[in-house]
Amino acid sequence: MDRYERIIALHRSLQAARRPVTVGYLQDELGCSRATVYRDIAFLRDALMAPVIGDGEAGFHYDKAEAERFELPGLWLNSEELHALLAAQQLLARSSGGMLSAALAPLQQRVEKLLDAHSGGKRWPVERVRVIPHRIRRMDEHAFRIVASAVLERRRLAFDYRARSTDEKTRRTVSPQRLTHYRDNWYLDAWDEDREGLRSFSIDRIVGARFSDGPARDVAEEELNAHLAGSYGIFSGAPKGWATIRFSAKAARWVADEHWHSQQQGRFLADGRYELKLPYSVPRELLMDVLHYGADAEIVEPKALREQLRAHLQLALSNYGQD
Repeated sequence: MDRYERIIALHRSLQAARRPVTVGYLQDELGCSRATVYRDIAFLRDALMAPVIGDGEAGFHYDKAEAERFELPGLWLNSEELHALLAAQQLLARSSGGMLSAALAPLQQRVEKLLDAHSGGKRWPVERVRVIPHRIRRMDEHAFRIVASAVLERRRLAFDYRARSTDEKTRRTVSPQRLTHYRDNWYLDAWDEDREGLRSFSIDRIVGARFSDGPARDVAEEELNAHLAGSYGIFSGAPKGWATIRFSAKAARWVADEHWHSQQQGRFLADGRYELKLPYSVPRELLMDVLHYGADAEIVEPKALREQLRAHLQLALSNYGQD
């Protein structure tokens, strides 16, 4: 945690505290030394004029009469908050002229006021920060509205589905469970009534969506997460094994900071390489992400997954035969 992040975390801890917060607690909370805690408190109080009261023995807190009026000056948003604000602002801006325009206008104004409040009273230059969509696929908005309504209203749904991997067209009747936004695209997690199992469907491949008779079956959140989030990728399923991937020392500087899966295990090796272990079921998406790193990545285990990647590379190489 750098100083910027520590000041935000310190401010929020003192702001939320109902009783004085000890230096020992702040050390654990901020992940820093005792001396650093004292320096950050002094900066917060003396430079930023925060209403800090207390000493090192009894702990620190904000003066109740001043706490509600005090805010950190300037743009003290963390990266997640900034992304959320910008995404909301751009989404609301794109809705202008649509049926939601009037309803969302007050929210648009509140977001803009919040951005202004964190820019020192000046116009917040949104154009200076970009949110770039990545590989967004074209989608039938009517199909999306039907799917979203079925999820929220807990109604069964029927549709034709053309799988992208095989281009096979099938007719499905499902109990929608939830919408998932993954890598800039929308998916439907649902209980497939005919196949009696949980499935994920890419909404851009859904055709002829329509409500079906009867209420949707509810699947417990724990079961949904175990089946749909237990393994790597969007079409994961229950994990069938663990993959071990080793990255070169050059790639390690990127991979060590990346989130691939909630259960991933990573460690630096003695030679500077980075070893990543994670659960997987359907290997397709994992293989594609490993291929993204080219010669800087190697699947070590299991052998079957390693052989699949070797086959992919050989097929790719065959496209570049000798001229």
